[in-house]
Amino acid sequence: MARRGKKPKGRPISGWVIFDKPKGMGSTEAVSKIKWLYFAQKAGHAGTLDPLASGMLPIALGDATKTVPFVMDGQKTYRFTVSWGAETTTDDTEGPVTNASDRRPARADIEALLPNYTGEISQVPPAFSAIKIEGERAYDLARAGETVEIAARTVTVHRLAIVDMPDASTTTFEAECGKGTYVRAIARDLGRDLGCFGHITELRRVRVGSFDEDDMVTLDELMDAAEEGLEELTPEAAESGARPRITDFTALDEIVLDAATALSDLYEVALTDDQAGRVLSGNPVLLRGRDAPAFCDEAYATGHGRLVAIGSIDQGSFHPKRVFGGRG
Repeated sequence: MARRGKKPKGRPISGWVIFDKPKGMGSTEAVSKIKWLYFAQKAGHAGTLDPLASGMLPIALGDATKTVPFVMDGQKTYRFTVSWGAETTTDDTEGPVTNASDRRPARADIEALLPNYTGEISQVPPAFSAIKIEGERAYDLARAGETVEIAARTVTVHRLAIVDMPDASTTTFEAECGKGTYVRAIARDLGRDLGCFGHITELRRVRVGSFDEDDMVTLDELMDAAEEGLEELTPEAAESGARPRITDFTALDEIVLDAATALSDLYEVALTDDQAGRVLSGNPVLLRGRDAPAFCDEAYATGHGRLVAIGSIDQGSFHPKRVFGGRG
């Protein structure tokens, strides 16, 4: 007799929580916290953020995890502060100093080098990074005392600018960059080029793909929303030390952004109820209207503003590749 598959544990909620990760919290820990709060069946994040960094960590719940690659491939914006005069093993404050200098750069000298760090540039990622080397994470090898050699790779920096320079030893930058760029490496290489060395002391991510600062929600805001949905314990239960559970997720769910918000760079197909039903069954639908494209490699379909499917348009028909059955 065939065994039935286990019913997924949790709520079939789908969407994005744009978490303002506090400094000191790991990305995996953050995902686990949000998944637990929402009692979600599954969750994942769109791009690791170092524990020492703060800011935007987009977390997908349920079916929205299918849109994670689109967010990870999106442009990112970082604000970071560099302390001049010392280089560390980790290119931030966590590692010991390996090189030091009494020299301090003038603003004009820094600005003269910035064009070298914009456009397509060659960059060697930090030894303490999540890059895999023969199946092992680079930071695990580095922490074990092994010499880590990572090949240079081409990355794209769309913009790099100074936003503050409060003293000769400190400069704050803002960088808009593509996937795979390490701003810690930018700080390291700028310090070497300036002949004074440098490392990051503060790092904050403020934009990922289509999400910006206005979308972010803090842990305190999430906990306040969760508290609104806590069950009321009976006096006997409270006296016994029982902890209340979240039974009303209304306030928490209002924070969740629809899965389609991750796909703003793609062409949107608005479906009728009949078309949405066909697409959810995996069938193509003919698009009508003069503005509908005949061909499109990647597009998404919505019904009543909710994400129904991701697919392509061929000869005027939308062909679904991934359908979304949960909320969103």
